[in-house]
Amino acid sequence: MSQKVTIVLVDDHAVVRAGVRRLLEQETLFEVIGEAESGEKAYKIFGELKPDVMVMDLSMPGMGGLESIRRILMRHERARILVLSMHEDLSFANQALKLGAKGYLIKNTLGDDLVKSIQMVARGEIFLSDEIAKKIAMQSISGAEDPIDELSAREFEIFRLLAEGLEIDAIAATLNISSKTVSNYQTMIKQKLNINTAVELIRYAIKTGVIKN
Repeated sequence: MSQKVTIVLVDDHAVVRAGVRRLLEQETLFEVIGEAESGEKAYKIFGELKPDVMVMDLSMPGMGGLESIRRILMRHERARILVLSMHEDLSFANQALKLGAKGYLIKNTLGDDLVKSIQMVARGEIFLSDEIAKKIAMQSISGAEDPIDELSAREFEIFRLLAEGLEIDAIAATLNISSKTVSNYQTMIKQKLNINTAVELIRYAIKTGVIKN
């Protein structure tokens, strides 16, 4: 690739963005052309800058990374998004890939794989951290599917926000949908996961690593 790969970094922690930027700027292959600290800003800035690759965290206040990926790809179907997440749980990786993210890189393997992952995603190839690739392979071999993987991306995001303790009206405002729609999703989520109460929902989220205890 003769010209530089343009990159936008999305993470709510300025220290993380600065660290990733520093690593990338050591490479002559890359140019960081923008940063965003939220899913809302990521959606806006992607349309303005049209980077070759957007490197995106998933856990951010407000509209999380998954919802941002969904919206970006709805409007810009050729967008190439690399998820950079602390979540080693398969549920987050499955959701991101289902939405159309091109890669999933775990933050603790950052130094080894960052350059390679961005190069692959820029070429339109799929990149997965070794740990995630192994888990996907094991799941495929065992044939054991977690019910959480049956949730749509929108259901998963609402499940995550409910587990973090947000009220229905707050979730509606965050995702720009009606409270009635959120309530309907909540009912479907409980049915799919076979849970009945808010406490059970939080326990399930902790068990599956969607939120930390």
